Amino acid sequence: MFDRILQLFSRSTGQSTAVRPIFDAPVSGNPAAPPAASKPFSLSQAETLQPAAASRLTRTPNPFASKFGAHAVENGVRFAVASRTAERIWLSLFDRQGDYETDRFELTPDGDGCFSLLMPGLEPGRRYGLRADGPYDPANGHWFDPDKLLVDPYATAIDRPYVYDARLAARRGEGQDTASLVPKAILSEPLPSVEARPPLFSPGGLIYEANVRALTVRHPDIPEAQRGTVAAIAHPAIVEHLKKLGVSAIELMPIVAWIDERHLPPLGLKNAWGYNPVTFKALDPRLVPGGILELRQAVTTLREAGIGVILDLVFNHTGESDEFGPTLSLRGLDNTTYYRHDPYQPGMLVNVTGTGSTIACDAPDATALILDTLRHFVLYAGLDGFRFDLATVLGRTMHGFDPEHSLLRAIAEDPVLKDRVLIAEPWDIGAGGYQLGNFPPPFLEWNDRFRDDVRRFWRGDRGAVGPLATRLAGSSDIFRREGRSATRSVNFLAAHDGFTLADLVSYERKHNDANGEQNRDGHNENFSWNNGVEGETAELTTVATRKRDLRALLSTLFASRGTIMLTAGDEFGRTQHGNNNAYAQDNEATWVDWEGRDLDLEAHVEAISAFRKRMLRDARFLDGKSVRADGPLDVEWLAENGQPLQTHEWEDTERHRLTMVLASPESGERVAIIVNGDRRASTFTVPPRDGLVWMPSAGTERDIQRALDDNSWLISGRSVIYLREKQSQS
Repeated sequence: MFDRILQLFSRSTGQSTAVRPIFDAPVSGNPAAPPAASKPFSLSQAETLQPAAASRLTRTPNPFASKFGAHAVENGVRFAVASRTAERIWLSLFDRQGDYETDRFELTPDGDGCFSLLMPGLEPGRRYGLRADGPYDPANGHWFDPDKLLVDPYATAIDRPYVYDARLAARRGEGQDTASLVPKAILSEPLPSVEARPPLFSPGGLIYEANVRALTVRHPDIPEAQRGTVAAIAHPAIVEHLKKLGVSAIELMPIVAWIDERHLPPLGLKNAWGYNPVTFKALDPRLVPGGILELRQAVTTLREAGIGVILDLVFNHTGESDEFGPTLSLRGLDNTTYYRHDPYQPGMLVNVTGTGSTIACDAPDATALILDTLRHFVLYAGLDGFRFDLATVLGRTMHGFDPEHSLLRAIAEDPVLKDRVLIAEPWDIGAGGYQLGNFPPPFLEWNDRFRDDVRRFWRGDRGAVGPLATRLAGSSDIFRREGRSATRSVNFLAAHDGFTLADLVSYERKHNDANGEQNRDGHNENFSWNNGVEGETAELTTVATRKRDLRALLSTLFASRGTIMLTAGDEFGRTQHGNNNAYAQDNEATWVDWEGRDLDLEAHVEAISAFRKRMLRDARFLDGKSVRADGPLDVEWLAENGQPLQTHEWEDTERHRLTMVLASPESGERVAIIVNGDRRASTFTVPPRDGLVWMPSAGTERDIQRALDDNSWLISGRSVIYLREKQSQS
């Protein structure tokens, strides 16, 4: 299958036909007649397409370029479109503002589902779209309608955001030409690729998940015109903040062009997260007005500061949604190829994403588009890697998830992609959709078991100490397979979906009324607690208890084996006021409040992050064996009396205390992590080696009530202490 995928990138272009304007009305609905917002095109306008144009696209050879899309070639621009079911495809050219259709030309079928056209003399900045005709038979999955202007799936830039309009979903013959409603693709000057450099990020590092707009729109030091854009994440104020936190890579939530779900505009809401893309390569003009160059410069600036950039991409569905959704691109070009359908009801879309549709990632044309998108962002922006939303879809066939799926193998073996950071969200909502631990290397995986087990422990659930130890040690029960020596876990406590970390300790239940769905959306079980008061309070004892819980949760995360992820703002107590599904809240509910942040909590994160970087960053599994001859064990699990935990103690469902002692295989140095999940203060003893003493570190000593001797302390309830073994001064 991999050979078949490679063949898609080496199809013969065949013989390109001469440029020929189309003036005959080829289909019902008279697509050659202009819509209200357009003016008629005429033969005289074809002269603008001749080689005498003042500025033409220049050719930049790229051995990895797809055959599809618009590419500068020796004699002009070659347009190529993939469709295995279309009968005719046209190129619609527009004026530089994208308001008027000036010309329309028919592409020629080259065979193997490829239509192409060579156009001479087109200048950079020219707007264009596509139209397709074929059977209109929704019961069998065909939605062809040449009145629908379609955006090139391979477009790298569009001239405006997508905006939902019910006319985009009109049945054939029942609506108008949609050119005035749809963004136009922009012919862009080809860029040279960036210098190939290995990713800065490596497993075990700290990922900072961020919504570009929410992170920067309220930052007082960023120029107002730049706030809310990709350029803003490279502003010195943001870069310095990331460096102080010890961030290895910033993971950007989706920045490619998306459309609002159709139920949002009537509610006065809009999608704030971007997980509803239409075209995979074109960046959203609202977030990245400078296009790929803006992203490229931001990546360069962050890289110079030692911070990699990971891009969150959605290949599991598009904003064309279900059968009632808009026709914008893939649906109008080749619905039955790009989307998965019920084999027994070919007009019924399979929905394992919860959005109404599912990309058929095993279809060769879909695979080609996904691979080309990934290469595009590596070659022209220099990204470290990618996080894949609902990644189980990428490994699905008609028979379910396959870890040896052709697309997963193609990504891992691709010469451009094989060294990139690859992170899977290992689930979807379909049968067999939960696939944590089942993705092949080198994929890292979001570990929701870590999230839930650590939350349960700190909530005070019974029987939680064993699962806590397993998660701290890298989740070997999930990831230690086939002799693997390192975990692929991405440990996190909160993410963009769900409660913020501060809300986790302040709300027992969700408060999503602002989403307009009567609080029905979002998870009902969050393993959260409110410390006696639901929501915000000025009561000092409750506030202090919540802050201690936050320190304990963060210290647990930063002590864990594997990659860790922190969501923007959780380092200083960001709240969404109990909304655990704030995808439609592009407002102060989700915008990071830089002036109201908890500086004390932020300093705590900086301290434990620095300690982790020096002493705890590791993705290797623990065996409980000596790290060297006559040396210490790589891990010891101790009770509060300093003795190894016994079986009956592990099985004590009321136990909420343990100590994890770790030894470095390289240096033999030891650190100890004391965890007191009890609400009562407890005495902990950690025996040192001869000539050594334990020193509280990383500012966690604030939760030591008093030292009893050199190796015993009275530890406050609900706290975590970091200790480092050092030479005794006596």
